[in-house]
Amino acid sequence: MKFKKLSIIIPVYNEEKFIGAILDKVLGADSLGLQKEIIIVDDGSTDDTVKNIKSQITNNKSISNNKKIIIKLIQNKSNKGKGSALKTGFLRSTGDIVLVQDADLEYSPSEYPILLEPFFKYSADAVYGSRFISHRPRRILYFWHYIANTILTNFSNMLTNFNITDMETGYKAFRGNLIRNIAHKLESKRFGFEPEITARISKLNNLKLYEVGISYQGRTYIEGKKIGWKDGIRAFWEILKFNLFEN
Repeated sequence: MKFKKLSIIIPVYNEEKFIGAILDKVLGADSLGLQKEIIIVDDGSTDDTVKNIKSQITNNKSISNNKKIIIKLIQNKSNKGKGSALKTGFLRSTGDIVLVQDADLEYSPSEYPILLEPFFKYSADAVYGSRFISHRPRRILYFWHYIANTILTNFSNMLTNFNITDMETGYKAFRGNLIRNIAHKLESKRFGFEPEITARISKLNNLKLYEVGISYQGRTYIEGKKIGWKDGIRAFWEILKFNLFEN
């Protein structure tokens, strides 16, 4: 299959400080020649996130003059959660490959070629960017987050029979038709998207799932990190639910 378009889904909630920078990086990122369809899903932001997005789209000449860039802004009236925003973005996407890009600069768009390579070279169906098998820079932060991530990943692996090293990674890419076929089933509203999508793709026949090493510039809670310990506890139930009780 010849890939022509890359859909980049950016869920956003109160990221007025970072949204301009991440859009610049996404616009300038190497997509290996694929047309970029950038779908920004604002999840009910109450700050100047949407204002800054519209301003950048209006004032950035590289957008209006570049036929290989399409930008769609979808606005939710209220905050529904990251998982809900991603579902909306997936269903509106038209790309041959669909990639998730967080808006907080923890994952660098400069590494799109790393995520895309398995699709071009190995006919991948899905690619996970792992923070734990990489020689690239990784900011050192919270020990207990790492432990929780390891436990959740291993628990997920026990039920999916995968040997993933970083199930909770925010950098995931999928064949467009695959993720759009699954999207209407997605139930997780918040950060449960990660265990849910992993459980759902594990049930597909002949799935070609790859992992690639990526860098990670994590941020602290003071800097705006949103996921918390309650989400970690909820993830245990979501791993059980979507592996054992959902088709």
